[in-house]
This record gives sequence, C-alpha cells and structure tokens, in this order.
Amino acid sequence: MTRFLGENLMIINEMDLSDAVIVKSSKLKSAVWNDFDKVRKGEIHVAICRHCKKRLSGSSASGTSHLRNHLIRCKRRASSNETPLELAIVDQTKHEHNASVINSGLDQRRSRFDLARMIILHGYPLTMVEDVGFRVFLRNLQPLFEPVVFERVESDCMEIYAKEKHKIFEDLDKLPGKISISVDVWNGGASDDSDEFLCLAAHYIDDTWELRKRVLNFFMVDPSHTDVMLAEVVITCLMEWDIDRKLFSMASNRTPPFGENVADKIRDRLSQNKFLYCNGQLFDVSCGVYVINQMAQESLQACFETVDKIRESVRYVKSSEFIQESFDERDLCIDDSARWDTTSTMLEIALEQKNVFSLMKQRDPDSCVSCPSDLEWERLETVVGFLRVFVEVTNTFTKSSNSCLTANIYFPEICDIHLRLIEWTKRPDGFISSLALTMRKRFNEFWNRNHRVLAIATILDPRFKMKLVEYYYPLFYDSNLEKYLEEPLFPRNSDFDILNWWKVHTAKYPILSMVARNVLAVPMSNVSPEEDPFESSRKRRISETWCSLRPSTVQALMCAQDWIRSELESS
Repeated sequence: MTRFLGENLMIINEMDLSDAVIVKSSKLKSAVWNDFDKVRKGEIHVAICRHCKKRLSGSSASGTSHLRNHLIRCKRRASSNETPLELAIVDQTKHEHNASVINSGLDQRRSRFDLARMIILHGYPLTMVEDVGFRVFLRNLQPLFEPVVFERVESDCMEIYAKEKHKIFEDLDKLPGKISISVDVWNGGASDDSDEFLCLAAHYIDDTWELRKRVLNFFMVDPSHTDVMLAEVVITCLMEWDIDRKLFSMASNRTPPFGENVADKIRDRLSQNKFLYCNGQLFDVSCGVYVINQMAQESLQACFETVDKIRESVRYVKSSEFIQESFDERDLCIDDSARWDTTSTMLEIALEQKNVFSLMKQRDPDSCVSCPSDLEWERLETVVGFLRVFVEVTNTFTKSSNSCLTANIYFPEICDIHLRLIEWTKRPDGFISSLALTMRKRFNEFWNRNHRVLAIATILDPRFKMKLVEYYYPLFYDSNLEKYLEEPLFPRNSDFDILNWWKVHTAKYPILSMVARNVLAVPMSNVSPEEDPFESSRKRRISETWCSLRPSTVQALMCAQDWIRSELESS
C-alpha cells in the first residue's frame, strides 16, 4: 500500500496541471480545504497546498488526514503572519467544526460557543452581539447564523466557564505535588476609588514537570468585610477547589485590602489544621519585583527636588532649538512619572551631559530654570546607580522568555541587592547612608519573609547547591540530600532547564524531587507578562465593559480567559 501511494505521489508531482479543472469549494465539506486547492485532471484528483504549493492526493478515498499532517509541518504556513496563538485557535476551531458540522447546514450551537470563546479570549464587551454593525457583518458572512442577544451570550460564557473549571479541577486533583497560590489586587475601573477585586491563582509543577499558573477565583471585595471575614472568603475558595490540604505557599504583597492581618489569619488557620510544612514558616512569601519597585520610588522621593529641576530643565531644552544644539546627539527625554524606569533613564542621560546643563544659564540668562548644584549632581549620580541595579534585576525577573519563572532564579539577584544595601549604608554622605538604611529596612522585611524558600530553591539548583547559601544557614539533610550535595556541580549555561533536570533525576532522588516540585513552583513574582513592572501603581485594572457586569459573570470571564489562553499557549 505504501509503495502504491509513493508511486501515485510521483505521478501527481510530474503531472502537467495546466489544463486541470478546479473543483468548486462549495462541494468540499472539510475545513482542511481552506488551506488547499483541489483540482481534477481526468480521473486523478490533486490537492495543492496554498502556502507551499506542494501536491498531495486529493482523492476522496485518501481522506484528509494526510492533508492535516502536511499543514502541521508546512514551513511556509508556520512562517506566515499568524502568531502561534492564532494558529492554535484556527487549528482548534477547525478540529471542533469538523466534528460538529452537519451536512445539511450550520451548527448553530457550535458557532454560538465559538463567538462566546472569542469574546472571552479577547476581552470584548458582551454587548457587541447586539451592535448593528456586528449583526450586519454576521448576516453577510453567514446568513444561516441566528443572531444572539446579550443574555444568550452571557449564558454561553457561563457554560464555557463551568466546563473549563471542571477540567482545571480534575488537573489539580491529579497533581503529584503541592500547590502555591498568589493573591493580587485589581481595580474595577479607570479610577483608583473604584471597586476592588482579588485574583487567586494556582502555581504548580505538573506530572510532566512543566510550571503552570491558573487563575482560580476572581471576586469583588466587600468593603464592609473585616480582615477575619476576608480571610474566611479566601479559605472558602480554597476549600471549594479542594486544595486547602495541598498548599505549599501563598504569595501576596500585603497591600490593602489584602493586608498583613488577612495573610496571617489564613496561615494560622491552615497551620492549626496541620496542612502546612514547617508549621507555616515557608507559607508566607511576597513579590520580589514589588519590594524593588518600592525601594526605587523611595530613592526618587529622597531627591525629588533635584529630579524636578532636571525634568524642568529637559523640558526647557527640548522647547528651544538654540539651546538644544549645545547637547550631543543622544536626545534628552522626558520621563513618564508613572514609570520609575523612565525617570532613571532621563536622569542617566542628564548626568552624562551635566556640564552642558551647568552652562545653560550662561547661554540664556533670561531662563527661569534652575540647575542642580554640584552636591545635588553628586548625590543624584549615586541614586541613579541604585536605580540602575533595580532596573537590571527587575528585567531579569520579568523579561524572561518564560511566562513563569522557577523560584531558584531569584536568589542570586536578591543576594546581590542585599550586599549592595549593606555597602550603601556605609557611605560617608549622611544623605546616602540614611536613604540606604530606609531601603534596607524595607528589604529586610522582604528578606525575613522569603529567605528560607529562596535558599532551599537555590540548593535544589544543581549548578549552585550550597555554594551560594552555605554562609547563611546550617541545614539538616537526610542521606539523599547529602548524596546530591557530594556530586559535582552541574555546568552553568544560559539554556539550563532546571525542571527538565529534576524530571530526568526523579528516580535517582525520589524524595528530593518531591521537594523540588513544591519549592520551585513558589511564585516569587506576581508580575504577569501583560504588566509593566515599573509602574508606580501595581494594581491591574479590569476593562470598563466587564467590571459593570454581575460579579459572578466577571469571575467567569476572567477565569475562563486565563484558562483558554493557557490551553492555547500550551498547544
């Protein structure tokens, strides 16, 4: 049979198709023909790929499986303008339609749910289904599709949410290890005084040693709730997912409304039930990016007068072509006050040209702009040095190609900041040492809460083991841990995949691999790929069109959006 197909393919490739007849697409039911042209010459049917022009058998007896397999491998199709996410959506939709399209016409239910999934995935307003322009578009595109109203699409979205929630519940139930959760505060609109929501997300390593993050709950915070009541709401959510006994850690920034008391009460409640390791000492962790953000803003606040002088000077320079000629070709820039990294860039460029700023007053005596003094420039240079470190570390934590980072990544960078803060507090300038002491106090709060998890995660990195932490902690080890430590360090390289390493060595270190699965999933940063880590306000916002819906609908949309996107990215 294989020989026959091979000979038949040779005939197809050598055939002159200049006089072949095109088969009408209306006669082709499978969605795979969206990517192929079918032609007929005599009794032979040929399928021609629209992307790479490869010829394949188009006979009905051959089916369409070989055409689908070609599309998966087709390099020209893969290099088209469609993103991997778009290709995944198209492939998934084609597969679902092929299974559900009825020969006699359109599958209304399948099409309705495709529409609802599109709205969820892209965050579109549910009311769009009643817009006149959208209805005209659908009618012209597919006259057989019956228009839906807001209530219908809302119901479809809720049904999708229920179906996807069941799948997530089963995945969590089958996990071989523990689960860490993160708690983020969202604003329900454009203003800061709008309703607030809590987003609970699960972080875990699955049975294939892939790090996963899934949103579990997204609910509005009742302003009348006390800390005890809010803690009970969170615990109830965990119990509904049946993961209260499977928790390893909880990451939060301890900012209102999810303050320190709420986090403590959740930990104490779970500890009383003997659900947590080490009596809860590893449970409470916080976001490394958040504490860096706070220290950066404290640095800028300490010299806000100097920053204002430079900002006004830059504005003045950019408003005058005559003055601007005095500066070199590297353009001065005005910062975005909501993003401290842009302020750092503005100051760094200004420092490189501080001599020109000093002469600016001489060139334009009528200017009302005041330049920093020599002492202000000197102190600013030190502060910019602080900010440069903070920007580099923040980028390390947030600009990775992976959407989720394992916990071992953070320890070296956090240690570097720790050592630098000690050094900065010893500066002879009282202004600088006082600022460093303020930042160090804030950093110590973070360190005391996180150092145990960070250290354990680093020990579980075969490239470092005890080398980075041996001067911090005397640890107790079982025999398996000692054998692991006695082996030589794994070579360092930028492409190292720690989860794959533990996957390969699970049989060799069965107990340690369980510890690694739990510890490496701890979310040491709550910053998602969609967020700007340098924004002064870390609260994310729900779209105006969604936050006006019922709370149960908002939760369904936010959770389902995360689950659908994650599934498509995984595929």
